[in-house]
Amino acid sequence: MDKLAGDIQILEAENEIGSVRIADEVVAIIAGLAATEVPGVAGMSGGLAGGIAEMLGRKNLTRGVKVEVGERQAAVDLFLIVEYGVKIPEVAWRVQENVKKAIESMTGLDVVEVNIHVQGVKISGEEKEEEARVK
Repeated sequence: MDKLAGDIQILEAENEIGSVRIADEVVAIIAGLAATEVPGVAGMSGGLAGGIAEMLGRKNLTRGVKVEVGERQAAVDLFLIVEYGVKIPEVAWRVQENVKKAIESMTGLDVVEVNIHVQGVKISGEEKEEEARVK
């Protein structure tokens, strides 16, 4: 059954020994990590309004991830920045598969959908050019 503990949604399952609780944030971290493992994903986007995509590193994998967890199912929305030159539909499909597999194998939840929102494209030379301007 689902219970609300503060602002965190918790999945709770009971067995003869006791109960297991999985917070939404845990599912979001699993999804974020699984997404960034896919080649062609440059990073996660904060999904900021106005079309501004904030690049986020591995420090905060829950940003750019929205999850809805029910008793036995989960739905995920991911806001990504992809690398320039990749085939976006192919990368998106790989992210969907990797995220679904990771969540299902680690939590036992049935992932009903993984929606990908491409928020930007990272050009590989941008960081080097930006560093040169700063120096």
